[in-house]
Amino acid sequence: MAGEKDLQKLLAELRPELNPGRFVYCTFPGRVPAGLAPVVTVAEQEGVTAVVAQQEAEELGLPYDYLAAWITLRVNSALEAVGLTAAVAGRLTEEGISCNVVAGFHHDHLFVAAADAERALHALAQLAAQAQAQAEYA
Repeated sequence: MAGEKDLQKLLAELRPELNPGRFVYCTFPGRVPAGLAPVVTVAEQEGVTAVVAQQEAEELGLPYDYLAAWITLRVNSALEAVGLTAAVAGRLTEEGISCNVVAGFHHDHLFVAAADAERALHALAQLAAQAQAQAEYA
């Protein structure tokens, strides 16, 4: 199924969903250790960043930074869609909420400070409601 490109439709159909658990950022020189099950990995010159469940990091004795909640935008967004990340980040910026965005093939994923998870969900729901209202008046 092709992803949506129209920004107004993307925002109106945002459907933010909080994934269970807490997640942390770990970094490793070279590769992710065998047996670790990250939800996201990013290879950088300095090493590999892995976002993993906090419980898993603690069980393995891994040092970590940034305790996060993971929010998935359930709208099926196209990778070439323009403006979704900016609109979401802008709305969260208005609330003073940090946000780290990862684009998957079907959805965008937001990692926000765990303490801000509910506020972030509320702000995103408001953003979607505003877009829905604008679509009704168009």
